[in-house]
Amino acid sequence: MRSIFKLYRFVKPYRLYSIVALILLLGMVASDLLIPRLTQRIIDQGIASGDLRVVWTTALIMLGAALLSALFALGNNYLSVRVSQNFAHDLRSELVRKVQSFSFGNLDELQTGNLITRSTSDIHMTQMIVMMFLRILTRAPIWAIGASVLLVITSPKLALMMAAFIPVILVFILWFARKVRPLFLWVQKSLDRLNTVLQENLAGVRVVKAFVREKHEVKRFEQANVELMAKNIQVMRLVAVLMPTMTLILNLGVAGIIWYGGSATLVGGMTVGKIVASINYLAFALFPLMMLAGMLAPIGAADASASRILEVLESDPKVQEKPGARRLENPRGKITFEDVSFGYGQSGVEPILSNVTFTAEAGETVAILGATGSGKSTLIHLIPRFYDVTDGRITFDGIDLRDLRIHSLRSSVGIALQEAVLFGGTVRENIAYGRVDATDDEVRTAAQAAQAAEFIDAFPDGYDTVVGQRGVTLSGGQRQRIAIARALLVKPQVLILDDSTSAVDIETEVKLQDALDRLITDSENSTTRFIVAQRISTVLLADKILVLDKGRIESMGTHTELLGRSRIYREIYESQLGDLPPNWNPSAEVASHV
Repeated sequence: MRSIFKLYRFVKPYRLYSIVALILLLGMVASDLLIPRLTQRIIDQGIASGDLRVVWTTALIMLGAALLSALFALGNNYLSVRVSQNFAHDLRSELVRKVQSFSFGNLDELQTGNLITRSTSDIHMTQMIVMMFLRILTRAPIWAIGASVLLVITSPKLALMMAAFIPVILVFILWFARKVRPLFLWVQKSLDRLNTVLQENLAGVRVVKAFVREKHEVKRFEQANVELMAKNIQVMRLVAVLMPTMTLILNLGVAGIIWYGGSATLVGGMTVGKIVASINYLAFALFPLMMLAGMLAPIGAADASASRILEVLESDPKVQEKPGARRLENPRGKITFEDVSFGYGQSGVEPILSNVTFTAEAGETVAILGATGSGKSTLIHLIPRFYDVTDGRITFDGIDLRDLRIHSLRSSVGIALQEAVLFGGTVRENIAYGRVDATDDEVRTAAQAAQAAEFIDAFPDGYDTVVGQRGVTLSGGQRQRIAIARALLVKPQVLILDDSTSAVDIETEVKLQDALDRLITDSENSTTRFIVAQRISTVLLADKILVLDKGRIESMGTHTELLGRSRIYREIYESQLGDLPPNWNPSAEVASHV
């Protein structure tokens, strides 16, 4: 229960509603506990003595108590639902805000399916417990205590008999509570796996169909589904034992009261009304314990869910902003890597980048080439501080990135990532994602520079065309060009294109490069460009080309310089454009491919 109590701060804003709900609950319990006492009065003072007036007046009081109980219950239910729904709303919002604050390192550890489960199923579990606390979990102990007190007043001997059952019930409840919580934790982890498989399956459905792997994916989902079913069956098997056992204990108590009370009645030591009232009070005292025992399963599930939610809420972003961090004033775009090393994971024991040192002057175009896994994307992810370096430092205009405000840094960087991610909405909304106040003319200018205007204008609805979830209605090249337009619209001092033209034909790519050159030349501030590319034709005119090999800079220079001194660069060149002719002229060769 400790994890659930830690979420109390989300109930605190609604504590007035909670207090009123609990007051109404007290009224409902008091009205319910009055009924057995009135039943005793009808039997002993009305029926036994033949006094019809006592029967009618007492019956009317019972009716009034029942109506009051119903009214109190309605008010309690309304307020309980209101508090629990607000609690869930605030918790979901806080969870999403927390996830948005995470760096890439946090998101690498928490899978999408995992976060979806925590944002939906886990929060639903905790929401139900908040509502049950205001309705059942508080009502049960109050009801039990009140019934026990009234049972003592009615018949102290019968109360002692009931007391013998309580240790048995408590031991059984504690044993069940210890068993059920870890089982529900396993269930939620199995649900995580199921959601992850399902999310991957739906996101990659086109790949699945293209490779005729439907049976494989169905089998993979079935394995996760069977695992979840098995865990649920294991939990429910344990839960199934609980209620019959508690019912048996209650029935034994009732049988004991009837046996003892019947014997006492025969010798004149107890009235029939007292026996009936005692049976009711016994039921009122033990039934809440049964209710609590029945609630142990959802309480265990909610506590497991709460611990998983807290794991997210209490996680710190791996990229932290220093107190007193600086803003970028009049950024120019000079980026310097000083002996930078980086590795994923807690300690980065297996470095992806090692001792990387270079400078991109303001306005320069820096191209990055290398084999798959050489660290190209990792390198450019360090510039906007998606990750922090393991060793060394990166500076922006001479200032360590860790000394800058994250918002200020990223506002000066435009990026089109390797996977062009679009959001459900219109083309205009996707292009203006980084600058929602951009005018239509600015959106069109960015689209024209990204060579996207032509196909956008061909759509019946133009810039108001709805792209669909993740841009499924567009081709890969169209998505990439819209992503580039989105990066250009923010007018960044540093522009990063992470293999963002891989789905674009060479002719369109050349036009795109020319448009970028013109756009940057015409702008008031210089823009430093980082281009990660697989095609050699993309980087021929770059001011500086970095050739990465196993996380290190194998060579650095212009196209002409690298052809003369970099074996890897020359191999890449020849694999794409053929062997160099004997009378090779570097200037003519560059011009021929641009």
